[in-house]
Amino acid sequence: MSAGQVAPSLKRYVWLSIGAAVATIVLKTVAWWLTRSVGLLSDALESLVNLAGALMALWMMWLAEQPADEDHAWGHGKAEYFSSAFEGLLVFIAAVSIGVSAVERLLHPRPLEALGIGLTVSGVASVVNFVVARVLMRVGKARHSVILEADAHHLMTDVYTSAGVIVAVGLVAVTDWQWLDPVVALVVATNILWTGWQLMRRSTHGLMDAALPAETLRRVDGVLDRFKAEGIGFHALRSRQAGSRAFVTLHVLVPGRWTVQQGHDLCERLEHELLAMLPNGHVTTHLEPAEDPVSLLDEGLDRPAATPPPAPLGTK
Repeated sequence: MSAGQVAPSLKRYVWLSIGAAVATIVLKTVAWWLTRSVGLLSDALESLVNLAGALMALWMMWLAEQPADEDHAWGHGKAEYFSSAFEGLLVFIAAVSIGVSAVERLLHPRPLEALGIGLTVSGVASVVNFVVARVLMRVGKARHSVILEADAHHLMTDVYTSAGVIVAVGLVAVTDWQWLDPVVALVVATNILWTGWQLMRRSTHGLMDAALPAETLRRVDGVLDRFKAEGIGFHALRSRQAGSRAFVTLHVLVPGRWTVQQGHDLCERLEHELLAMLPNGHVTTHLEPAEDPVSLLDEGLDRPAATPPPAPLGTK
């Protein structure tokens, strides 16, 4: 059983997200105050969700990085999924708030004000979000961090939302069609709902011990194929993702005549190669004699309860 090297903390990237959220909240609130656009108000509310999500992410990342203990022998990595689910819930709340404001503005339209400066301020906020989102996505994918990837996706959604709002408010300035502003706000609310659903779906997937991504499993198979060429067999390969940690278990079938030392050396070599391509991974191997039919009884998740135990050493 082997564990990979623990990755450095990613909390500094969450702090970057928090800083971006605070900056964009200020900028977008100023843009809304200048224009009184409900579309820009919806944009500001989404940035408020970003801030709440980032603060939750910081807490959950701190918890996920805590070492394993007696009560949590497999570590605390799944805490990352609580952050993603919480952010999804906040997104739903923000979408409902935006929808209510948009309907009210449709029923009681009012002209927009100071559109030029308001759109400029909102555009600056979008650039900040875009840059931070690209950084978080790059690091999140490289380090397999659910928290950073979820935050990056949310920020990019914010960028797309802001672009749509800016275009809509610009059209209002040109055409004087005041109804465009609340209609776009409703579109924004729908888009935000979809983002929230995706975040909560991914969190549920992770809490249900979903397997590693298909691409990662293909690379695991590539390692095993090299050992199969040496006459080694495998079965009962299982994997799961727990936040940024990857877990793999498998049974290794070797000739029964091998010594314990030979089997141990093989498993150490196998685990070393698997961990080289599993960042922050944990690999557990179980050694079995290839010739023994009993070795094949535990290919499934649950071994049959009626399986007779092997005879003690020294008996026939």
